[in-house]
Amino acid sequence: MRRSGSGVVVVVSAALLGSVALTGCGGDAGAMAPAATPPTAGQPAPAAPPAAVSKTGLGAQVVVPAGYLDDPREFTGSFGVESFVNTLSAAPAEDRALLLNADLVEGYQAARVSPDRKKRFTVQLFKAASQKKANDLRDGFWNQETHSKQFAVPGVSGALSDARTVPKGVGSQSEAVAQVSFVVGNLVAEITVRQTVQVGDNLAPDAGLVSRIAKQQRDQLTNKSG
Repeated sequence: MRRSGSGVVVVVSAALLGSVALTGCGGDAGAMAPAATPPTAGQPAPAAPPAAVSKTGLGAQVVVPAGYLDDPREFTGSFGVESFVNTLSAAPAEDRALLLNADLVEGYQAARVSPDRKKRFTVQLFKAASQKKANDLRDGFWNQETHSKQFAVPGVSGALSDARTVPKGVGSQSEAVAQVSFVVGNLVAEITVRQTVQVGDNLAPDAGLVSRIAKQQRDQLTNKSG
């Protein structure tokens, strides 16, 4: 999904600890919640059990990598249609139409950064009015961007995936991006790992990390809904 530039609020990318849930439908009911206290710093452990999250709303269902820290550059918390469009969207008119067509019930974003500050991780969850509307929303968001290379996401059937390296602003840096999006019931999950690299570096997008967390996130949502 397209979003506004780095350093501003992002929708669901990597915040699991916010505790305010959105209950309005299609509006801004439930303004963005402040970021919660980050977990204790430690070494990244992507394969570890899902980190603890908020105990209410969609925030209680978000999965992030163990050992990752709250990202002060990105937004973590709940959002509605207007708060998403006004602060997180790079295509406001298009995104508003997609969210209204999905009859958005609530949304949540969690943002995390690795202890060495080299990788930024985001999870976005969107609760639509039905599974069909969730599928339409997922496809609408996904088709906003150009995708380079699909990769396998074990244990997540029907997942959309992409690994790409794109220019980052002006200068000698690029951004390696690994992204997965999937639907469970009436929930859309979009998970992204971004890492800034120097142009010419051979560092590849971290498809392994995003795939592992996608599997954990799918299991969490499946167990919750089942």
